[in-house]
Amino acid sequence: MQSTDELFDHIAHDLRVSGLSIQAIDKNAPALQALNQRLALFSDGDFATAGIGRQAEHTQNSEIRRDKIHWLDSSHPLEGAFLSYMDGLKNHLNSRLFMGLFSYECHFAHYEPGAFYKKHVDAFKGNTNRVLSTVLYLNQDWQSEYGGELALYDAHDHELLTQKVTPHFGTLVTFLSDEFPHEVLPATQPRYSIAGWFRVNSSVNGQVDPPR
Repeated sequence: MQSTDELFDHIAHDLRVSGLSIQAIDKNAPALQALNQRLALFSDGDFATAGIGRQAEHTQNSEIRRDKIHWLDSSHPLEGAFLSYMDGLKNHLNSRLFMGLFSYECHFAHYEPGAFYKKHVDAFKGNTNRVLSTVLYLNQDWQSEYGGELALYDAHDHELLTQKVTPHFGTLVTFLSDEFPHEVLPATQPRYSIAGWFRVNSSVNGQVDPPR
């Protein structure tokens, strides 16, 4: 399996070429195992119904999304292990691509069977400091017939579906936040992921933003 530096190099290369990267983290990586352990400790009450928009414009709309979320906090050792891992990716991308990434925020996303998130972009050009989105899947032994794919659309033709990503354990998707419309398709099994965003300038932790 490729090393962490090799993985980060591949992500940087993909982003430079197309603005989109789909890679696999080593299933035995400590940060990934920490998330797996953390997931096993959750109860239903640890997740809150997600919404759309930020701050005063935040609303819940079950016709657009039907997932539940839990924000990661560096003070929790298992959550902090993953946040440290992504800090390493931030530093690597800044070194290779000079992106000026400043901070990272993320949350667990839980989709119950039948839940979905309609097509959207994570940022609108010129209106946000969110520049790079990440999605990491935490579904052990996921079968293709379960559904739940991440559908990605063309950066130039937002009606053109380019690929579907099956949410296998350890799959990490990274893409430019304002370039790629995407949606979460319904699944027949409970589905878990980590949705996150790298920002420039500053990060407002704890705000409810669109997850994957």
